[in-house]
Amino acid sequence: MGLLNAFNEWKSARYENHISNMKAQNKCPDCRGRGFITYPASEYVFYSNPYNCSGCNGSGLYVDWYQYR
Repeated sequence: MGLLNAFNEWKSARYENHISNMKAQNKCPDCRGRGFITYPASEYVFYSNPYNCSGCNGSGLYVDWYQYR
């Protein structure tokens, strides 16, 4: 159980570090400030349609992500 707890602590610390870095840059942590997210249809398709980020509602800003969270 020690290894599993260490992994979970590492994962949560990494996520918190990502959130604090995105907050400092005023970017949405989900889309990294782009305002959209692309989901590949398959491994053979190189282009897929972009979708508005549901975290920031397409603005790409941290304040909007924090508000909608």
